[in-house]
Amino acid sequence: MLALAFTYNKGQRRLNQRLSFSKKDKIPYGVYVAYHNLDFLFPRAGFTENNKSPATWDSAFLASAGQALIIISPQFIANEVELNNLVIFAQQGNDVFISSRTISYDAQDMFHCRTPYSEFAFMMSDADDEEDSLDVSLTKPPFAYTSDFTYPGKRFDSHFYKYDTSITGILGTNKEGFVNFIRLKTGKGNIFLHLAPLAFTNYFLLHKKNEGYFNEALSVISKDTRTVIWDEYFRRKLFERTDNESSKGWLSVLFKYPPFKWGLLVAIFTLVLFILLESRRKQRYIPPFSKPHNDSLDFVKTIGRLYYEKNDHRDLCRKMGQYFLEHVRSSYKLTTSKLDSEFIKMLHFKSGYPEEELRQIVSIIEQVDTTTGISDARVAEFHRHLEKFYRETR
Repeated sequence: MLALAFTYNKGQRRLNQRLSFSKKDKIPYGVYVAYHNLDFLFPRAGFTENNKSPATWDSAFLASAGQALIIISPQFIANEVELNNLVIFAQQGNDVFISSRTISYDAQDMFHCRTPYSEFAFMMSDADDEEDSLDVSLTKPPFAYTSDFTYPGKRFDSHFYKYDTSITGILGTNKEGFVNFIRLKTGKGNIFLHLAPLAFTNYFLLHKKNEGYFNEALSVISKDTRTVIWDEYFRRKLFERTDNESSKGWLSVLFKYPPFKWGLLVAIFTLVLFILLESRRKQRYIPPFSKPHNDSLDFVKTIGRLYYEKNDHRDLCRKMGQYFLEHVRSSYKLTTSKLDSEFIKMLHFKSGYPEEELRQIVSIIEQVDTTTGISDARVAEFHRHLEKFYRETR
């Protein structure tokens, strides 16, 4: 029996945790046991290795029947051309067995199925953080019996949450009962999708009687197979693809996957919109400005109304005259001690107001002191003369 490989750290034995999936590796997560057990499952078949992309396969190879292609890899990243050639290969009477935790978007579209993990998710995750204890089982039919197969190592699996029941046959489930192993019939051949690749590693197969799972799972491949092709291309493509896409830039990687592409575009648009809205100049609210109010004029008008309501017309006219003379002194720098013709001429010269109108104003001012009674009409006339002077000399 093959012994599992351990690493040593200061005298303590530690299990090698690297997910190799290499047919040459005897470490726990290599597939040395699975590869060498193929001789017992297909004793009449020849064995070969594929290191080329299906896109480069020649027409003679694609048209040959009686072949089985086995792909065991942490992720199956196939483009449209590669998938088309794999389907053509299967339709000629061949079997394609794919065991991988992650399947590309193109492959999911081609096979009409959906899994929780995208091809980009593997690059962002840490395999060491995966839950322990893988538990898988086969369904009856097509298998003769169902049994749970488990081991205490890494889990690192997935399942189908959506698939086309009209073209899909269910072959296996995980411990939660979700489908993780299906068969797709195409032409004369089959395509098998299996989402628990650690079930074919050394650690799993050498644990108790788990080798029975390997024998049963691969028994779906035709017994008439003449050539078994062990694929190394997709296992290595994981690392080659990472290097190539890193040279193109991380945006080209994200834009390849529709969910990431639209999520990133929405985030960029939202950020730009936020910057544009928040970059506008903000200032404190400025209240409306009202013109200065002439409180002195209101005061005069209020006093005038009070005098008018008391019928003290003489005193009211005297006040109005005094206000007029004060206005003349302050505005035109004229003395008002003598309201004679010389005063009228000087006021006419400086104000430009008609001389005859000024004589009437001066006449009323002089009459106020000599007249005992002043009528409402006389008060109104005096007010009109004064308002007209203020208005036209302003």
